[in-house]
Formats: sequence, structure tokens, C-alpha cells
Amino acid sequence: MDSPDKERLRKANHILAAALERPPQNRESFLRTQCDGDQPLLQLTLRILKQGDKPDSPLSVKLDTALTDIDPLVPPVELECDRIGPYQLLEKLGEGGFGIVYAADQTHPVKRRVALKVLKPGMDSRAVLARFETERQVLALLDHPGIARVLDAGVTEQGLPYFVMDLVKGEPIHSYCDRHCLSTEDRLRIFAAVCRTVHHAHKKGVIHRDLKPSNIMVTVIDDEATPKVIDFGIAKAAAGTLSDLTLYTEQGVMIGTPSYMSPEQAEMTGAAIDERSDIYSLGVVLYQLLSGTLPIDPDTLREKGYGELLRMLREVTPPRPSDRVRGENSSETAHHRSTEPAILRNQLKSELDWIVLKALEKDRALRYESAAAFAADLDRFLRQEPVLAGPPSRLYRLRKFAGRHRAIVSLGTILIATLAYGAIDRLVIDPIRDEQATQAAINQAVDD
Repeated sequence: MDSPDKERLRKANHILAAALERPPQNRESFLRTQCDGDQPLLQLTLRILKQGDKPDSPLSVKLDTALTDIDPLVPPVELECDRIGPYQLLEKLGEGGFGIVYAADQTHPVKRRVALKVLKPGMDSRAVLARFETERQVLALLDHPGIARVLDAGVTEQGLPYFVMDLVKGEPIHSYCDRHCLSTEDRLRIFAAVCRTVHHAHKKGVIHRDLKPSNIMVTVIDDEATPKVIDFGIAKAAAGTLSDLTLYTEQGVMIGTPSYMSPEQAEMTGAAIDERSDIYSLGVVLYQLLSGTLPIDPDTLREKGYGELLRMLREVTPPRPSDRVRGENSSETAHHRSTEPAILRNQLKSELDWIVLKALEKDRALRYESAAAFAADLDRFLRQEPVLAGPPSRLYRLRKFAGRHRAIVSLGTILIATLAYGAIDRLVIDPIRDEQATQAAINQAVDD
């Protein structure tokens, strides 16, 4: 790709990032205004936008086609077959910039329903093949019940690579929790399981880079809500390479979804992204699960230009989650958590505020050092133990001890009160009684 094309790609990236934060009906007119008569740039941005016009889609996926060496103005065609090897395609489940996911029935050697992801026709450039192969290898590397397994892989008769995964039947974590009106405690238990799943990926050297509710699906297994992390399409290897093909990420291309990305992702340098970037995104998801809104108000993001959006992601400290449970929407938010607004605010105050804001620290050195540490602090809260995110004051620890051991504390309080009364009786009341007895004796002697 020559220099003018690279410059056009950067411009398209900037314009699209701003367009995606606007209502769908206003995006095309916004692009036309921003392109200011540059027809090749306008055609490029319109094509990418129409390819997958979803507000929460990662911008990098929309730009995958622009990063290839094919003509960016030629749209890819749909898959025309209804069968791939032993897999009968049933329905399209989703579509990204370079892949299509289908529900499919495997007919042999075993019969089962699966999810099949195949590369789009016309998208077989080196860059896209590298991303597709990276996702396949990432999923094959991760062996955890909270991540869909890779069951098979191959190439279609048309030469398109595909891989087959467990079919995850569920819904995004925030909509599942709201639909079932789960309490704060139940939400924390599900979310802690998500953290442990992400920690498994991190231990394997894989950073997700696009954690958000739509990539955390909750499915019910044996009557228990089980979260599964999906879509490792823009995952990054923390060390080493996952593919023989070179996976090239151009500087200046935003990777991730703006509302959930870490400040270091907003820098767009391609460097300094480690596991703590995922912890920040997890913090945003937890903020939304608890308060019903995002740390940075989406309406505010839509009103700001691209540069201001990045500045806010890097610099603006969000309000405490408990402070967001106010106003006209607070009753609905509390209802979805089976409680009242005032009770919900009290639940979130102090420890949960501390936990969430620790995960959302702008300085990654101040965040939790791992997703496992994040989960462990949530477990401490649920057990009414002191959390690491809280100030280690003696009063705070004493209050947590009292919450865990109410019976012992009540007995101790009674004992202390009894001892105190005895001490007061000896030090104050007994001398008064003695003085009264002495005075009575004197009076009796005088009378006699």
C-alpha cells in the first residue's frame, strides 16, 4: 500500500470513529461532510460503514478490508454455498469485516450443532488471512469452559479457510442480568467468573483487546448461568507469534470499541498494550453491570469530535458508580437489580466504588495486576472481607470483621458493656455508697 493510500486510510479511520458514535441515520451525511469533496475517501468510508454498520463493532474489523491489497472499492460477495464439508449451513449468526459466522449441523462423523466461521470471498489477502489464522490459533490455544472450543478447521472448495467452534447459545451479559433482574451479588458472581476466564487467556499469553458485553455471552448450563468470552478476532499475543503469517497492525488505527477501550489503546501507537488493558475494559463492563450506564456518557461521546473523544478516554476520570444511580432512570436501574435506588446506591458506595475505580485507573500500574486479582477482590467483597481496593484503615477492617461475625461482636459488646458497668460501679457508685454510709453512721452517733 503506497503512502497516499496509507494517508487515506488514516483519514478514513478518524472519520469513521466519529461517525460510529452518531445515530445510524446521521452517519452517511456526516461522512459526506467530513470527506469534503474527496470522492475516493468518501467511497472508502461509505463502503466500510455499509459493510457492517453496528455502533458497537470494533473499528479495526471494519477497516480490515482497507488494510488489504485488494481494491477497497469492490465489495466482497456473499457465500453462495449451503454446505461446507460435513457441515450443513443453517443461518447466519453474525458478520464482521472479514468473516461470516453460521449455525451449522455437523452430519458426520458425529451429529451436533456447531458454529462455523468462514472467511468472506474476496477477503483472502495476506493481512486478513493472518488475522483469521490468528483467531483460529488463539481459540485452539485456550482450553477453558468459559471459552468456545475449536472443534475442526479446514478449507472450502473455493479455497476459503474456516474453523468450527462450539455453538454458544446465550445473550450478552448485561441484557441477561437485566432480563432476569439479577441482584448486585449475583451479577458480581457471574462477573468474577468472567475475570477468571480472561485470566486463563492471559496466562496463555493472549490479550483480548475488545472485551464488552456483546463479547461476553451468558448461557445456562445445568440450570446455572455460565458466562463465555467470545470473539478473539482482534486478540493480541503478549509474547511470541501465533501465526506463520505476519499479523500487521498499522499505527494510527484504533483497535477496539471506544466506550470500552483502555487509555493506552486510545493512544493508537500499537505499543504498551498488555493484560491490564483488558482489566480496564472489564472495569467498564462491571461499571455498566452495577450502575446501568457507562463511565463516560455515550451522549457525551457522540457530541465530541474524534480528538476530544480520545482525550476523554485518556484523561477524564469517571464518576463513582454509586453517583450514577440518580435521576429519572434510577428507578428502572434499581428494578433490574431487584431493589430500590437508595438501597442500590448504598450497595455500591465504598467497596464496590473502590473496586471499579481501581480497575479504571488511567495509570495501568495502579490497576489490578491481573484479572485473577480482580476476581479475588470481588470474592472478598462477597465474603464481607476487607478488599484490597479499599483504604487499609483499622476502622474499615474492624467494620468488615463486625459484618462477618455479628454474633461474636454482639456478645463481645454485651460483655464489654457489663465490664464497663462493673468498673463504673466500683469507681463511682461504691465510693458514693461508702460516703453515704459513713455520713449515716455519723448522724446516728450524733443522735445518740
